Amino acid sequence: MSGTLLDLKQIGKSFVVKRSLFGAPLQTLRALDGIDLTLKRGETLAIVGESGCGKSTLARVVLRLIDPSEGEIRFDGDNITALSPSALRSFRRKAQLIFQDPFASLNPRMTVGDILNEPLMLHDVVPASEQDGRVSALLVQVGLKPQDAKRFPHEFSGGQRQRIAIARALAVEPDLIICDEPVSALDVSIRAQILNLLADLKAKLGLSLLFISHDLSVVRSVADRVAVMYLGRVVEEGRAEDIFANPRHPYTRALVNAVPLPVPKRESRPLLQGDVPSPISPPPGCHFQTRCPFVIDACRTGRPPLEPCGGHDHRSACIRHAALPDYDSPMRDHATAPVLKRLMAAFVRPSKSETTN
Repeated sequence: MSGTLLDLKQIGKSFVVKRSLFGAPLQTLRALDGIDLTLKRGETLAIVGESGCGKSTLARVVLRLIDPSEGEIRFDGDNITALSPSALRSFRRKAQLIFQDPFASLNPRMTVGDILNEPLMLHDVVPASEQDGRVSALLVQVGLKPQDAKRFPHEFSGGQRQRIAIARALAVEPDLIICDEPVSALDVSIRAQILNLLADLKAKLGLSLLFISHDLSVVRSVADRVAVMYLGRVVEEGRAEDIFANPRHPYTRALVNAVPLPVPKRESRPLLQGDVPSPISPPPGCHFQTRCPFVIDACRTGRPPLEPCGGHDHRSACIRHAALPDYDSPMRDHATAPVLKRLMAAFVRPSKSETTN
């Protein structure tokens, strides 16, 4: 498969946080500020950054759960920013969301069969006579049993609930699945199972994944490309191996430095100092200037463009990316990747507790 599935052009989203007595906006929060991103068919694009940088807001804008303030979203060549309600429903069959919390995302009053039947009926995916068979096939596809359709969400463990959430996303046969931190609420061993399941489903069904996470070690193992966000802006983008081996933005370097390693290096790694500025009144110029160890006067004036900084479409929004000192990335050694993959492979099958709980 080839070609662009999702194309974001200058996406912005603002929220009014304070109004006057007569309703005039007094304070505005700029959650997304000129986002340009593309996602190809069959690709996994990871969105990473600190809490509050706009990752989840971007996911909701892509799904049109909230409307962008400006910009254009193209999905499979069609502009979805101006769709009618009926056309928007048809689009949502092609793009689904896996939520972060498997305990809150499933209706406790519905059986698993009803939960999986709901999107089938809403989008008229299969005839009514075939829905039960489709539900059974979905459960088997995510590593559960057909008889689990009669049980309620509270009867399952956290990993099993996330499998049900994945089955619900797969029910309408989407082209794009947005994973909003799908493993952050799970135990480490269960995370490996869910990541392996997503990788298998992506390969078998030809899915494209928009993977949102703050865990760079997880992103390193699943992503084809990575986009790093800071205060509503993309500050670096490129292939996963380029981002982790040779980051060209000081913020990306700080994120990589904060990743715990299985075999820590002897020398200390400088960690990011200071707090994230208020998104209501961010600093002018480069938003990272108040925490950047390499800041110069030019960083405080104009917004740095996201421009090429190496091969393979590697881009950085730092005017000093060519002048940054050499960086010995703790994630440069690609030998750590096979170790992580072997660890994940050890949990490729559901554990006994996962299948019998």
